[in-house]
Amino acid sequence: MTSKNSYNDKKRPVGVIGAGSFGSAVSMLLSKNRNVILYARNPEVVENIKTDRQLNGFPLSSNIEPTNDLEYLARECDILFPVVPSSGFRMMMHDLSPFLHPYHIIIHGTKGIEVSLGEGESLNNPDISISRENIKTMSEVIIEESITLRVGCLAGPNLAREILQGHPAATVVASHFDEVISIGQNLLRNEKFQVYGNNDLIGIEFAGVLKNIIAIASGALSGLGYGENARSLLISRGMVEMIYLGKELGGSTQAFIGLAGIGDLIATCTSPLSRNFTVGFRLAQGETLQEIQKTMEETAEGINTVHIIKKIFENSHNRAPITEAVFKVLFENLKVTKALEFLMRSHFNVDINFL
Repeated sequence: MTSKNSYNDKKRPVGVIGAGSFGSAVSMLLSKNRNVILYARNPEVVENIKTDRQLNGFPLSSNIEPTNDLEYLARECDILFPVVPSSGFRMMMHDLSPFLHPYHIIIHGTKGIEVSLGEGESLNNPDISISRENIKTMSEVIIEESITLRVGCLAGPNLAREILQGHPAATVVASHFDEVISIGQNLLRNEKFQVYGNNDLIGIEFAGVLKNIIAIASGALSGLGYGENARSLLISRGMVEMIYLGKELGGSTQAFIGLAGIGDLIATCTSPLSRNFTVGFRLAQGETLQEIQKTMEETAEGINTVHIIKKIFENSHNRAPITEAVFKVLFENLKVTKALEFLMRSHFNVDINFL
């Protein structure tokens, strides 16, 4: 049985699951304070890391050990950081779960949600109605699939490439457990990376999820050649929309006005390094969603998110005009220019009324 003090044992490694760009960034952050075991599902990726000592174009620290053995990872590491796409998150947890114990701590970095439907049902069916009960955040998936209770998440303006380049940045570790927040802060914090804490786990998760929808819209504005007035309008109204949606999904207003909300929103709405921004930009340039997805190396979570959130709020008393417009562009072949016209015709006389 692992003792409480083992979490602070600097000789004991921490684990990262997922060798994508953000998984690489989390590994490098952790490696400044501890040894890291990095899990990659593909054995070829593991062998390439061992041979080249680099990943996603960046050199890896000498104290990062690659593996494709989940049992070894769970045995050696009491603290795990899963960073895999939401589409494969439950399967990853299903495979990992047999090797987990109650003492494990899991802090995920996946900004997506999962929808569960009945057999034969699909989001593409216009008659399908879903509610909050049909969707799961990644922390909820972890708890459903394992005996682990001490769960947290990472959220914030965390563009992986900038972190890997050593630029100053910050994140939020959210958890219902103060111990999880404290451990996450101690493991990740360094002279160029600040870590804040928040107890609203669900709110912080949804902040990281919902901003991806607004980022797609922002990329589309840039793709049309519009400037900062338009972007500022979108970001500010997007923030309001996120708060309305987030509160109905179980989060607090405070979760959305901090680093994981407005901070992450600004980063993903202004940077071509954001995958969701890139999707919107390319759509505005005339590419189809299918063409974009075929050529993207990593998942843009906002594509799946907008489909789910649109379904949830079809019967809601809240309006979500940006989400509605992005949905129509992605899945109903509405031209980006027409979507912008739709948004500009939306009549909202009150700036904010949630404070």
